[in-house]
Amino acid sequence: MFLSWSVTVVAVALLVVQQCAGEKTSCVLWSSAGAVVQRGSSFVVYCTFFPGCKTHRSMYIDGRTKPPYEWLNDTTISLRVENITEKRTYSCTSDCNPPLDDCGLDITAGYPPDKPKNISCTYRILKNDTRRVNCSWDRGRDTYLNNRFVVRVGTASGNQTGLVWSVSGTSANFTLPRSVQLMSVQIEAHNSLGSENSSIVSYNLSDIVMPSTPVVDQVECSSRNCTIKVEQPVRTPHLQIQYRDERQCNWTTYPDSVGLTTSFEAKHIPSLEPCSVYSFRVQSRFSTGLWSPWSAEVSSVTEEEAPAQHLDVWLAAGPDFRSMRVYWNESSISVCRGSIVQYTIRVNSSNLTVVTNVSADVKNHSVPFCSDCAVTVQAVNSKGSSPPATMTTRHTTAKPILDVQVTAENHTVAISWRKAETAPTHYVVEWYPEGHVLDELRWARLEGNEIVVTLTDINPWECYEGAVYVFYNQSSVSRTSFKGIATLEAAPEIGPSAQEKVERNKVTVSWTQLRRVQRRGCITKFTIYLENSHGVQTRYSAEASQTSYPIEGLPPDSYSLWMSASTSKGEGPTGQKIKFYIEEDDHLSTVLMCVFVTVTVLFTLFLWKSSVVKHRFKEIFQCLMPDVVPDPANSKWAKECTKEKGKMNLHLPSHNSSFTDPEEETILVDVEELCRRMGDSSSPKSDRLAFPPESGEGQETELSALLYPPLTTYIKSLSHDSDSSGHTQTSLDTNTTIDYISSHGQDNLDNYDQEDEEEFPGMQFFPSLSILMEPVGFGGKLTLDAVKIDCGDFFQNV
Repeated sequence: MFLSWSVTVVAVALLVVQQCAGEKTSCVLWSSAGAVVQRGSSFVVYCTFFPGCKTHRSMYIDGRTKPPYEWLNDTTISLRVENITEKRTYSCTSDCNPPLDDCGLDITAGYPPDKPKNISCTYRILKNDTRRVNCSWDRGRDTYLNNRFVVRVGTASGNQTGLVWSVSGTSANFTLPRSVQLMSVQIEAHNSLGSENSSIVSYNLSDIVMPSTPVVDQVECSSRNCTIKVEQPVRTPHLQIQYRDERQCNWTTYPDSVGLTTSFEAKHIPSLEPCSVYSFRVQSRFSTGLWSPWSAEVSSVTEEEAPAQHLDVWLAAGPDFRSMRVYWNESSISVCRGSIVQYTIRVNSSNLTVVTNVSADVKNHSVPFCSDCAVTVQAVNSKGSSPPATMTTRHTTAKPILDVQVTAENHTVAISWRKAETAPTHYVVEWYPEGHVLDELRWARLEGNEIVVTLTDINPWECYEGAVYVFYNQSSVSRTSFKGIATLEAAPEIGPSAQEKVERNKVTVSWTQLRRVQRRGCITKFTIYLENSHGVQTRYSAEASQTSYPIEGLPPDSYSLWMSASTSKGEGPTGQKIKFYIEEDDHLSTVLMCVFVTVTVLFTLFLWKSSVVKHRFKEIFQCLMPDVVPDPANSKWAKECTKEKGKMNLHLPSHNSSFTDPEEETILVDVEELCRRMGDSSSPKSDRLAFPPESGEGQETELSALLYPPLTTYIKSLSHDSDSSGHTQTSLDTNTTIDYISSHGQDNLDNYDQEDEEEFPGMQFFPSLSILMEPVGFGGKLTLDAVKIDCGDFFQNV
């Protein structure tokens, strides 16, 4: 009952004050602990409504939450707050007549101030000899309230000299007379929940005196040293200079720093690296007291020098040994002593020197292939070139190292080997994605006592290969290769696309390698599936390095073919299926036909060699063969007549003369053909030919036969018929018959051939070299030099 009356009295008092202040609200709010409470405390919030506000009365926290409040009486409600941890806003609402505003209360939670500690004061002498004290302290934990601090300063006599009021800061600045040498400081902290005083701290001003911060005015650098110009408001006996390379974190203190004798003086910093960016800062101190704060950093770049060391160079040849590529590692700035503007590549061979300049952003270059040459690379900057780094292509093959072990795991590859028996000068390990030796080669050079290297720049799902080189000297090198290395593997994503080329009963399957992203590791083999029209399937395996595979001996049929690729993790899906046909081979029938024709021709030629066959052939086809008649114009007499045109000298005997022509008697003409077989020097017919010795024409013919041994026609005599017993110039009863060489002479030749065959029966199976030559004819331009013609009849009617 007492609490209810007390709350009512307080509420009425607040209402009266509010009305006097002119506020028109429907209620009044207050807390049992006030508007500022300590965090974690508990208290009660009360809300009293005006008599005219009797409907829809309630309380809210932060305008959203309706807490479980209680009614103390008809006009007042209460809410107990437990363990408050942050600022809260409480409000009450109701319907009033006339309408009035809602009422609210902000309750702030915080902590009372802690005792200030770690008081630090400095005594700074400024340029115009102004002396100012700066003190700072640690206020402790955050109070979440507005704090204020009072700084109490005392001199050696104990008199208080000044107060500094600071609402929220933790430092204070104030001035002191130059006569003050000792000082004491105490800090008092205040907020809404209480106050605390720090301990009293005493200072000797000579111990806390500090000069003003110096300024780095200018820095000028050569390649190896820099000159720093420092400005100070007040000269000090001590000056400290620090510098660092921008690629480093630690500062280096220049050991011989001494104070400036004037307010503006230069300092020299030696032993710097060329073409490097350096930052500088300075601080100063009196003979006693504290160092000044560091000055702002000033940076500068040292000048360049010609590179001092040769490049790290490696040379690799392509798999076809038609091209080479030289590689080099980019040196650090400290090595190259400047910004590289280009690289000079020189290839020296016995008869040619090729010099090429490439830009600074290039780290490899293709050079002409040579089996005995030296490749030199130099880095060039604005001051000169580096010493030449040389690789030779001619080496003596040394004994290779054994037991090269490659282990791939966790996206890294470890390569180790057994130490060489002879101590090498160094090792070189190269590695590259499979099939990309010149495009993506990387390498590492190791000392002669190292036997393991770890490769970290390995792409997953990629197949790598490489080699370990051992250099015993400049020309003695051994090489041990490794391949099929992958940190992560899976079955290939797709199958190869195959193409076929059919040749009779053979098909050649060709394909292109899968793209690198589709291989998913190292391909171990390719599988070719072949299926005929009956569904019989055959598998063929091809090595991973192959791009074609021949399949022979296929019978005529229709076939289907497809392929797949495999890694160590399994076989991938098959590629697109293709179809082809093996047709019947008609080449055999063509060969048989050629053999038949050849045999027929040879048999015909063999039969044609027989005279009986030739004679029978001529008898059958006699009607198709024209008669051959000699041309008298080719006679010797005709030739003599043409020598004197228009003249003819005939010496005829007188009709009554008793001149008797020795050749008046009838002479029979025998025509005979003798064929001499070439190469048969032992044949009697080729040694000697018998002719009647009484005929002069026979001797001439024999001589002709000796001059033309292969085929000669001899004329022994000629036939001359005359039925007159007397030779008179005017006789018209003379019946003279001129007999020419008739076409029956060929029959005589045939008879001669027949006799020849009877004499040499064993030669009939060996055709003559003139087997295709026709027998000699007796027509055309036959010259009848041995034929005598009686011209008397031509002049019978003259």
